[in-house]
This record gives sequence, C-alpha cells and structure tokens, in this order.
Amino acid sequence: MPGITRRNFAASSAAAATAAFFRPARAQTYPARPVTLIVPWGTGGGSDATARMIATLLEKELGQPFNVVNLTGGAGAIGHAEIATARPDGYTIGMLTVEIAMLHWQAVTHLTPQNFTPLALMNEDPPGIQVSTSSPYKTAKELFDAIKLTPPGRFKASGTGQGGIWHLALVGWMQAMGLPANQVAWSASNGAAPAMQDLVAGSLDLTTCSVPEARATIEAGQARSLAIMAHARNPIFPDVPTLKETLGVDYSTSSWRGIGAPRGLSPEIATTLTAALKKVYDSPAFQDFMTGRGFGTVWRDAGQFETFMDQADRQMGQAMKTAGFAKA
Repeated sequence: MPGITRRNFAASSAAAATAAFFRPARAQTYPARPVTLIVPWGTGGGSDATARMIATLLEKELGQPFNVVNLTGGAGAIGHAEIATARPDGYTIGMLTVEIAMLHWQAVTHLTPQNFTPLALMNEDPPGIQVSTSSPYKTAKELFDAIKLTPPGRFKASGTGQGGIWHLALVGWMQAMGLPANQVAWSASNGAAPAMQDLVAGSLDLTTCSVPEARATIEAGQARSLAIMAHARNPIFPDVPTLKETLGVDYSTSSWRGIGAPRGLSPEIATTLTAALKKVYDSPAFQDFMTGRGFGTVWRDAGQFETFMDQADRQMGQAMKTAGFAKA
C-alpha cells in the first residue's frame, strides 16, 4: 500500500474499531436495550396492573424488555419526579396519572404536565357514587335529597386522600348542585379499597371512587353504585345512570392514566413509542384486559394527550382554588 506504513495502517484500524465501539446509541435501532417503565403507585392497584399489561405488550412490539418499577410516596410526586428527571433517551418512561395536574397546586411538587413528553393517553375512569347495600338510599336523587336537608358535615364520604381526585369529584358534585364544598365531610383514606371497606363497615355514608375500583365490593353484594359522574354510561356497568340522567346536572370528571417520558425526548423515539402504544391499545389483549376489569379505554395520541393534560391542569387548579385546597 503506497504511502501507508504497516504501523500507520494498524493505528488507523484501531482508531476505526474504537470509533465503532463508541458510536452514539442514537445511531442504533431503538430500543437497543431494556426500558424502565416507572409507576408512581404501589403494586396491586389499577395503575400498576395497567402498566404491567402495557409493558408486556410493548415488549412484544419492540423486542426489548419493559421493566415496571413502582416508586411510591408523596401522593404520586416521587414517581412522577423520577420520570421527569431521567435522561430523555427513551430508556426511562412512565405512567402519568391525573395527580400530575393536581399536586403542584397543593405545593407538593413543582412538577406540571410541562415537565414531560406526552406519548399517549390510554385510560379514563369517571367517579361513581357508591353506598352500602344496607343504606336506605336506592338512587342518587334519594341520597342527594337527604344530603341537602341535613347540616353540613352530617354525611361522610371517602375514596382517597384529602384533596385527591375523588375528593375533588365530591366537591364538584356538591357545587354543581348548588351546595357548599363541605356539605359532605371527607374522611381521608389511602385509596378506594380501604374506603370501600369502611363503607361496608358503616363508618361512611358514601364513596366517590370509580366503579371499577368498587366492583369487587359491589359484586360481593355489599355495596351498590347509584350514579357515575360522566357524560355517558359505562358499557361495563350499563345499569348505573349518569348524574344528568338521575339528577339533571351535567357534571363530569375523571381519573386518567397515560404514558410519558422526560421532556426533551427526541421526536424519532417519541414517534416510535407512540406508534407502539397505539398497537398495544388496539390489541385484543389490552382491550380484553381493560374491559375485564371495567376500566375505561380512550386513545389520545401525543399531541392530543398534551392538550388534554393542559386542560386537566387548568380544571383541577380551578376546582382546588374553589374548594380552598390550592396553595400555589
């Protein structure tokens, strides 16, 4: 080889090998290694179960493990913070829940929906109004008429912590009916499951968690759902009317779950993930899983999810200010 010594050739070959070894990960097909999917809530709940099904199906679509990691605490703030502060390289994504549109209003965290790259909204569940089967109230109208005629605080409700989504649902319902936010006293709980146990035990008059969360207690014959705070009935629970049907008030709200990543994720990786999530959403496995548990399914792509979160943020902020929960 004219002009090239054996030593120069060896050196250039070593340099080429080194360059190939340190080639940037973005040049590889994504994902090139396992992905972490963070859930801001504990194992065994609806968010955890939904995330694990999504992770299983993403693995089939993209050919790499999607490992679910539960990071609890701070009413969801810790897990959401871990998602937001991860490297925006596509190897850490997470489940975003309604709390990310709520917690900063309560000064629990500085995070807002703007700290994330939205990928897809996949679930939305409205609150229901549940009573024990031993309750004398058979309809939402009978219950509301009794609430209206008693002093504030006489009736007690629960479903989540103070200022949580199901508490705000109760406040919004009362205000939509022209009653003060504190007409029904709120007893804070660690979630829907213990609240339903308290309802059956007789220490609560009603709960405002979602009907899917109350389903086991309802099917056990220990509780009944009187109405849902939605625009339409849930086809999984067709006998449960909307508030508008039973009380004439068009009030609705919901808990929701979607998938997001840290802000700054490359558009190429975001597009890959959103496309894979759409295939997951459309799959019979996902639809059967959600339907079997009574969870509502809704699809919003990345842009629609971003708009949805911004609207939810404004709605929750206004509700918290009205109820006196806002500190920010």
